[in-house]
Amino acid sequence: MPYEVHTAPGDEPQSEGPPTTDHGWPLWEVFVRARRGLSHVHAGSLHAADTETALESARDVYTRRSEGVSIWVIPSAQIVASDPDDTDILFDSDKPYRHPTFYDIPDEIGHM
Repeated sequence: MPYEVHTAPGDEPQSEGPPTTDHGWPLWEVFVRARRGLSHVHAGSLHAADTETALESARDVYTRRSEGVSIWVIPSAQIVASDPDDTDILFDSDKPYRHPTFYDIPDEIGHM
């Protein structure tokens, strides 16, 4: 069953797959959204030859019994992560508006 591969506006679909690993096929990270309104969650990784095969394999491996409504597959080589030692630089805690603990919540509102 063919899948439609979506790309970001202005991006061209890759004609070649991501770099291969020791197994011969590139490693893909799989993210699944269980239902509408929820975020995609990392479900795991798999090896696949191309985008379409990665989507099909992700569907077969990570969504049984119609558990998901959306699957993302991303080449592992394309993921960039921050260094955990840089949390002070990236996540400045000098932003009091992010945690408005100084507001009084009326009792009528209840749990927020």
